[in-house]
This record gives sequence, structure tokens and C-alpha cells, in this order.
Amino acid sequence: MKTVSNCVEDILITQPYLEEALSRNIINYSALAVELTEPISKMLKKDVKPGAIMMALRRYNPPPTLGNSIKMKRVIQNLGDITVRSNLTDFTVRNSDTLIDNHAKILARINQENKLFYTFTRGIHESNIIISSSLKEFVQENLINETFLAVQGGLSAISINLPQDNSKIAGLYYHFFKRLAWEGIVLYEVLSTTNEFTILVEDEYVDKAFTAIKRVKS
Repeated sequence: MKTVSNCVEDILITQPYLEEALSRNIINYSALAVELTEPISKMLKKDVKPGAIMMALRRYNPPPTLGNSIKMKRVIQNLGDITVRSNLTDFTVRNSDTLIDNHAKILARINQENKLFYTFTRGIHESNIIISSSLKEFVQENLINETFLAVQGGLSAISINLPQDNSKIAGLYYHFFKRLAWEGIVLYEVLSTTNEFTILVEDEYVDKAFTAIKRVKS
């Protein structure tokens, strides 16, 4: 049988900012309990008093990864270089039987110019190519028989080198997304490899995004 505590946990899990505020003791429990009275009453299909909700809030134990654990601090302090690449174009293409062969022609050209920015991601139904805008026309010519779902220029990529053990740290990416969201920065694309994390933003956001990520590191 679902309890008030279960409902409080369900709500906080879906609202990580609220959960973090609770873990840092910077939220008014009484006011939050009043705010949650109606949704929790609907979840339990009966009237619930704010006092019961406030008690559940005080007893709630947030995941340790939300706090500033020593391990998380060490990883963030050991973040590597932050690199910015501008003048990029993002192509989203529907997957087809000919896409790989046509993509191979693009790869052959990229091998001739080692200073280009380039990434390729293949999903279930579509593929994504992000490349320096100097090759925009070349890509369009070689994919002329493919179905373009979206083409977006005027983009910049911000890449962060991550520590070797980053894949064992729960909640690491949350710190980046939280800061970017708080700053009102819209992410156009997110990319990652084992030890590198890249966000793609429109040029108007690049300075603000770079500053936000530096603040996470510091």
C-alpha cells in the first residue's frame, strides 16, 4: 500500500533540483508540505494533512550522489581542458541502405584535413553528422540522395576532458546539466565518449555555456 513517504519520494525523484535543495537544507519544509498537499492527496485518493507530508520530507534521505561527496569533489576538480570549436553545422539524416557508403566519401575528405571538427552518431532511425561548416556544401553534395531531417548551422561545441574513472561516478553529468539549466542555456546536442563530454549550442549561448561549465570545474 502506497504511503505519504512513497509519494514524497516519487515527487522528489522527478524533481532533482527540489531534491538537492532539501539535501542542502535551503528549503522551507512547511511551505513545501502545503504545496505538495494537493498532488499527494490525488495520488493517495484521500485527504492528506500538510503535517504528515512535512514529517515525510524531514525523514527523506536523498541519494548520497546529490551531496558534495569527497569523491565527487575530487573528480570535478580533476576535470581536464575545456575546448571550444565554433563554425559548426549539424546534419540529421534518415538511415538508409546507402548512407554508410556515402558517408565513407565524407570520411575520405576529412582524412585530408586533420584540423576539422567532426563527429558521427548512428541511431536506430537516424544518423547525425556534426562537422566544420567549411565542408557544409561538400556534405550536402555527397548526401544528396539521402533524406535530411534537419540541418542547423551557427553552432559551437564545448568539450570537457573527464578523469579516467568518470564512468564509475554516479551523478557527474547532473552537475553540468544543472548549471546549464540554471543559466537558461539550451543544448542543441549532447555527445560523449568514455573520457570526453561535449555539448553543442547555438553561437548565442557559447560564451554563457563556457562560463557555466568553468564554474562547475571551479
